[in-house]
Amino acid sequence: QVQLVESGGGLVQPGGSLRLPCATSGFTFDYYAIGWFRQAPGKEREGVSCISRNDDSTYYADSVKGRFTISRDNAKKTVYLQMNRLKPEDTAVYYCAAGFLFSVQAMCVEGESDYWGQGTQVTVSS
Repeated sequence: QVQLVESGGGLVQPGGSLRLPCATSGFTFDYYAIGWFRQAPGKEREGVSCISRNDDSTYYADSVKGRFTISRDNAKKTVYLQMNRLKPEDTAVYYCAAGFLFSVQAMCVEGESDYWGQGTQVTVSS
């Protein structure tokens, strides 16, 4: 049974930080690119950041470059999204996704994935 479980969301003040883990099971993690996506109310889902299966390539949306960092721990089958200097416009439900042998371009720009998590809410507000 494939599972992607996001956690770490919550309410944070502007300028604050959060780290979102995505814990996975049920598939061969090493063969999958992993991505973080978000969807705000009334907006389309967007690719935030993606990381290749062997950690040699990453993608960041322009809106989060320099503030967010994606990383993966293959031993723990977990991907992390470190979010710093958060802004109100970062408020959204954040989802992680896995794509078998996908490029970061295919995942984050074209939105392709094989598996999706249920999401975690991030709210940035004072």
